[in-house]
Parts: sequence; C-alpha cells; structure tokens
Amino acid sequence: MLEEYNKAYKLGKKDYQARMMKGEKPTLEVLDDILPARGSCSEVSLGLVQIPMEQIVGTKTESRSNAFAGNFMPILRENTEFAYKWAVLGESHVNEGIRDPIKAYEYMNKFYVEEGNKRVSVLKYYDAVSVPGVVTRILPPKTEEKENKIYYEFVDFYELSKVNYIWFTKEGSFARLQNLIGKGPKEVWDDDDKLNFSSVYSRFALEFEAAGGKKLSITAGDAFLAFITVYGYQAVCRKTVAELKQLVNKSWEEFKLLEHDNEIDLKMDPNREKKPLLSRLLTGSTKLKIAFIYAKTPGSSAWTYAHELGRLHLEQTFPDEVTTMCYENIVPELAEKAIADAIAKGCNMIFTTTPAFVQASVQVAIANPDIRILNCSLNTSHRYIRTYYARMHEAKFLMGAIAGAMSENGRLAYIADYPIFGTIANINAFALGAAMVNPRAKVYLEWSTLKDDDLGQVMERIREKEVSVVSGRDMVIPEDASRYFGLYRMENGMPHNLAMPLWHWGKFYEELIRTVMNGTWKYDDSSSEKKAINYWWGMSSNVVDVICSHTLPTGTQHLVELLKETISRGEFNPFSGVLYSQNGVIRDDPQGSLSPEEIITMDWLADNVIGSIPKSWQLTEQAKPVTLQQGVEKGQ
Repeated sequence: MLEEYNKAYKLGKKDYQARMMKGEKPTLEVLDDILPARGSCSEVSLGLVQIPMEQIVGTKTESRSNAFAGNFMPILRENTEFAYKWAVLGESHVNEGIRDPIKAYEYMNKFYVEEGNKRVSVLKYYDAVSVPGVVTRILPPKTEEKENKIYYEFVDFYELSKVNYIWFTKEGSFARLQNLIGKGPKEVWDDDDKLNFSSVYSRFALEFEAAGGKKLSITAGDAFLAFITVYGYQAVCRKTVAELKQLVNKSWEEFKLLEHDNEIDLKMDPNREKKPLLSRLLTGSTKLKIAFIYAKTPGSSAWTYAHELGRLHLEQTFPDEVTTMCYENIVPELAEKAIADAIAKGCNMIFTTTPAFVQASVQVAIANPDIRILNCSLNTSHRYIRTYYARMHEAKFLMGAIAGAMSENGRLAYIADYPIFGTIANINAFALGAAMVNPRAKVYLEWSTLKDDDLGQVMERIREKEVSVVSGRDMVIPEDASRYFGLYRMENGMPHNLAMPLWHWGKFYEELIRTVMNGTWKYDDSSSEKKAINYWWGMSSNVVDVICSHTLPTGTQHLVELLKETISRGEFNPFSGVLYSQNGVIRDDPQGSLSPEEIITMDWLADNVIGSIPKSWQLTEQAKPVTLQQGVEKGQ
C-alpha cells in the first residue's frame, strides 16, 4: 500500500506548492487559530453525525496540521512511521472499509478533526462521500455580518432536517428551501424526507458540477434552490438522470444570473431610441400574435379587467400588425399547459399577468427560447423571461395627499391585498402623501387576504376606528356595481368616490410592442453582464395616473396636478428626505431619496401606519401562490 501512499504524497506536495505560490497557508486550517476570543463561543454536542468529506477542512490543533497539505493529502516521506500507518489504514479501507467514527468540531458548517486525521486523509484520497463522526458544534456570537446570519439560519434548518451538506450564499435561503419542499416553518423532517432529499440533491449536484458548476461563484445549493423554484421540488424528485441532466444544461443562464446576486436591470422608461434603418430591416416583418394568460375573468377581477383593457387597446392601436388571444381562469397548475397551447397556436409573444405564473413562464421559456414571454411581477430575477410592472406607488402618493386633505379627523384606512413587492411601497407612499398634507394623519392598514376574515369584518373594523377616508381596491369590477373602490369618503354609511388610481396597461403594452417593432427589444439586453430585465414604468411613461372626482376642492385638484407633473419630470421622489418606519429612522438624509431597488424591496411600514405585514401562514390559500413567488417575507 506504500504505492498508494506515494500517490497521495504527490497530490499533497502539488497542493502544498500551489498554495505557497498563491501566498496561502500550505497546510491544514487550524480551528484554534480562527476561533473568536475565548469565552465568546458556546458548545453544543451533536452526537454521531455523518460528516460530508468536502466540508472537512482542517484540524482542531496546530500539532495535527503539519503532516498534511491543505487538501488533507500527506506531505511526510514514505520512510516515516506516519506513512506506514497511513498505508495500513488505506489497505484496511480497501478490504473492509473504515467504520470507526472520527471526533471533530463543527464551526460555521465546516469541520475540524480532533481525532482521526489519517482516516480522513485516506477517505479523501479514495473519494469517500462522508465519514461518521462524533461532533461538537461551536456557536459563535451572533452578529450582523451576512455569513453569520446565514449560519444561524442553517442552525435552525439543521434542527428540523439534520441536513448538513447543503449551503447557500444568500440570506433567507434555508427558510425558502423548507417552504419549497412543502414543509411548514417549524416542521421536522422524517426519515423518508431525509432520504428523498439526499437522493435528489446529490443527483442534481453531480449534474451541476459535471456541467461546470464549480467554475461559478455560487454553491450547488444556490443552484438547486433556483432549480426547484422553477420546476417544483416534487417534479424534480421524479426526474430521471437523463431528464435532470438536460434541464440543468438548459437552465444554465439561470445559474449564471445568481452570480450577480439576483441583480435586476431596471428599465425605468421605454427605450425610444431609433435604430438605423438597416438594423430595423434586419429584424424582418413584425407580425405579432400575442397571448394573454389571466388568473381570473375580466368580469370578476379588477386586475384581470385592467389587463383585458390593455389587450383591447393593442388590437385597436395595431390592427394590421397584432392579433391577440386570451386564456381565462387559469390556475397556476395549468399555466404551463396554457402557455404551451398558445405557442402551438402560433403565438410568438406571451404575457402572463400574475406573479403566480412565473414558474410556468420560465419553464416554457427555457424549452422555447425563441418565444418572447413576459410576466407581470416585480423583483423577479430570471434570464429566460422578462418581467414588467408599474410604479403604482407614485399614484398612491397622490391618493394619500388627497385622503389627507379630505379627512376631517386624520383617520384613514388602506385595504391591501397581497404582502408582495410593490404593495408595501404603495402603502408607505399613501401614508407619506397623507402626512405631507396632514402631519397628524394615521393610516389603519387592513388586509383582504387573511384567512378566517372577510371584507365585512374588515369594514366593521374600519367603522369602529371612525375612519373617514378609505383606500380600497384600485378599480371597479364590471360584474360588481359597488362603489367601494379607489379612494372614497364614508358619509352616512355610504361611500363617496374621491379618486381612482389608473393602471394604463394598454399604454404599457403598446410601448413594449413598439420596442419589438422598431428593433430596440434586443438592445435592452445589450449589457456585457447579463441580468434579469424588469420594465418598471411610471407616470413619466403615462402608464400610471390618478383620476380625480369633479367634487374635489379646486385647491386639492391643483395640488394633485402639481405633484403629478413634478413626479413625471423626475423632480420629486415620494420617498425623499428623512424617512421613519414603525421601528425608527430608515433614512436620515434630508436631501437624498431611496433608490429604485430600495423602494422595490421595501419590507417596513411608515411610522404613521397602524398595522403590520402578515406572514404567509396567516393568508388564504388563494394568496399563497403569489406570495410564494413575490412575497416580501419569502419562506415564512
């Protein structure tokens, strides 16, 4: 067996010299050298654990480290007692297998050996996957550092799953994984759960690394999480090795996008740049057949009705260039089938009009790269589709200003639907607009999607709080003659409409179609660093507006027009100056304003909002598909 030792020795010397050339420590990491100050850590016994070999990176003490290179291969010559013992262990492993557990410490999900270094060296040489070990976990003090936060998320996840071989580089990933595999936030895994997960994750990791995953700056865990977000955990579990390999290769742009920390290329206004005539000619004839995928019907849903008006606007604006069709009442489980059917019927551009259809949109887009597929969502990072949304918070700021001006007692109510990206900014913009006009204004926040709750109970709570002005759903539903929409004042128990925010999806779709027709579509994707593309247009593009009642006082109408003009020209940001949340100062710079990214990812409520952001378990089943894809508190 000394022959095998010599091979391991050469691997060790090669690694030793490579690390020396890079200015790195050439021998094993030593846990005692990297632990924080004595007394700041605590220890927890994990008992007998199956330790992943690739996570064993060093030794507990310095005295054990110098016999090995940084890759755990030996660096002592073959005429030493050490070499003889290593060779005997190697022979024992080949003939019988090494079964005796090692003793190790776990720190930040890396393992450091106290007893059994030669066993680890032999097992690494023979490419063993794991080794049994009696493990003591060393818990560092909690800090605000990203790596520390991720580690403590792992500790919580480990208590439920006992899985220690997956790792992420982004906060919130362990909770999101728990959610995506179908487990509640505190639900413990049974043995079948562990076996199934080990099987599917190991198969995925092998295919990911075979395709070049180690060359990316993400972990296999990051890629796996993105993969099951698109295809679904249970569906991935059922894939054959060949199917898994094919999907991993087709999804590669999604994995590469993760290297940019889910950066999104926000297009704040339509690209109206005129391309040279030759460039436009090369794009060929621009005949578009467009499909719209709706979750409900235009008659029963204000959201769907608004998009349907947009579809009809397209047909009227481009009678010769565009034909459209739509699919109604599509549940998320059937969205993929509907999109595929539209492609089969000749559609070359598809709009899926709810975040709940993101997963299906990406799946079909990966399989049909020549079809333009866009999903109506915000802060959604995918390379194979583009997303679009409107800066409705600009209109909500105006609505808040009107509410503050029209309220006699300063008590306002805001009825929100889903706790998703964009909605939180809308709530806060409304509250800030109200405070601008009336510094004592309070906004009572209600949610229409809480389980064991209904609109009647919401309205009863609003009446009990003696609210005078309410912001309800954005627009009227054709099949519902109710006046409880937009901004309304309650008088003698009846709503009197004051204003309504307008999602002008027709203008939005028109501008998007023009980017295809004039050849600028592909130029939106001309960045050298490929990012997800999100069209996020607002008042400056005429896709967002506020319609005021003629009964509003003239002064209030003038104020609305003034604010509308300054926002449209980019001279005023509703989230500018000093900003306070319910928990303290968000921004203390009186001259600055929040960036688009900070507005999109907002997960706090303004200090004059009375209420909270609900957790996913508090919502109705109908709300969960949307919040899973776009919720501000994913994974809860």
